[in-house]
Amino acid sequence: MTRILLFGAGGQLGREVTGLAAARGIDLVGLGHDALDIADPVAVARAIEAARPDALINAAAYTAVDKAETEPEMAARINAFAPGLIAERCARYRTPLIHVSTDYVFDGTKAGAYVEADPIAPLGVYGRTKAAGEAAVRAAGERHVIVRTSWVYGAHGHNFLKTMLRLAAERDLLKVVADQRGCPTATRDLAEAVLAAADAAARGNARWGTYHFAGTGATTWHGFARAIVAAAAVHTGRKPDVSPITTAEYPTPAKRPKNSELASDLFERTFGVRALPWEQRVSEVVDALLAKAKPADAPVEAS
Repeated sequence: MTRILLFGAGGQLGREVTGLAAARGIDLVGLGHDALDIADPVAVARAIEAARPDALINAAAYTAVDKAETEPEMAARINAFAPGLIAERCARYRTPLIHVSTDYVFDGTKAGAYVEADPIAPLGVYGRTKAAGEAAVRAAGERHVIVRTSWVYGAHGHNFLKTMLRLAAERDLLKVVADQRGCPTATRDLAEAVLAAADAAARGNARWGTYHFAGTGATTWHGFARAIVAAAAVHTGRKPDVSPITTAEYPTPAKRPKNSELASDLFERTFGVRALPWEQRVSEVVDALLAKAKPADAPVEAS
């Protein structure tokens, strides 16, 4: 049986990968940041030696985009130095590496969806450190699959969808940026993708390189929020107004790409996995979260 070692098991993607692997009977060893410092060369080597995996998935990252502007050293340690270290150790043990990266390596000025060959031009510390991590992985050896993704959300951890659910329960008006576009990506779909890549790599069937994988379809943060609120209203009866605003009206420490659309066709052709339409996944995640939060004997409110 193929054995997979997962770094970042406590994060929103890591928890989804762990659950999916368990449901499918996949032999997976997951390590979170409490059990492993991915920037410690000795600890990383020991983890690989102990697990003896057929493939390693690195889902660990520093993802606080705005905070990274004031913590560049910490962001670089986790997003740039650690992936290079992990890739070097993987190369030493002949272990294929699946490394998760981001749409933030692009500047967002392209008119259409980004493909893998497009030049990168990150706008902030987070994007620059993730781009440096990609470069370090490539420099360590060819036996890797880098998976860039975007706008990740799911039932675990902190993400845009869960923030919108909380605000929709508290407020009657939500103001959300409408001039940034991207492909919302459910952790369930992304977990399917990285496990498929890991399985292909472990079996010697992977085509090494960089790929894009994101939710099917594109929208704005405003459109994303409207879909979340509409799905939640079925459970709560609440229908707060979701008002569009510009990026200029919602300034943040880190500059965001105006266009984060990723074309996932190459990944689908290579690994046979494509994400479901993002609207469908949003409804599924909202239903799962709100059904779980509702007491078993609570009456169902009409929408």
